[in-house]
Amino acid sequence: MSKNDICIYGDLVLKQKAAPVVEFDEKLKQTADEMFETMIETDGIGLAAPQVDISKAFLVIGMPHDNEEVERLFFANPEILETRGEIGLEEGCLSIPGIREEVVRPEWIRLRYQDLQGRLHEMETDGLLARVLQHEIDHLNGILFTDRLSPAKRGLLKGALEKLANSAGT
Repeated sequence: MSKNDICIYGDLVLKQKAAPVVEFDEKLKQTADEMFETMIETDGIGLAAPQVDISKAFLVIGMPHDNEEVERLFFANPEILETRGEIGLEEGCLSIPGIREEVVRPEWIRLRYQDLQGRLHEMETDGLLARVLQHEIDHLNGILFTDRLSPAKRGLLKGALEKLANSAGT
């Protein structure tokens, strides 16, 4: 296992807005590499810094391709600029193990972000990458996918979520 342990539902860092990344140095690159390894080891596709107890606005994504290779993506200080459409799909989260629910999100997004060197980029995407980006960007804003569920659905999950929170030591 890598140095980073996944924070579980109930950990306070998951409900806080992450601070912007201002230093794009070797330490950030090393942390991103460790997060990527943690994400792969835990069968995830995306991991935001708050999920490993780092309250900074960056995330990593392992985008699967048909040839079974995984493209390593890094996004710092991401900001969604525009959205289109909407689609409901089942989501899970490394910080909320064992719970999966349908979440409605925009189908297409345009975003601005910085890379590991701090260079500014804009991109448009849809499909799986758009879904994962929105989920991970929510983490940077202290929002969990369960926060996007209806009150009735959250009520049905209350017991399971309380059990997770108790196991996290809160």
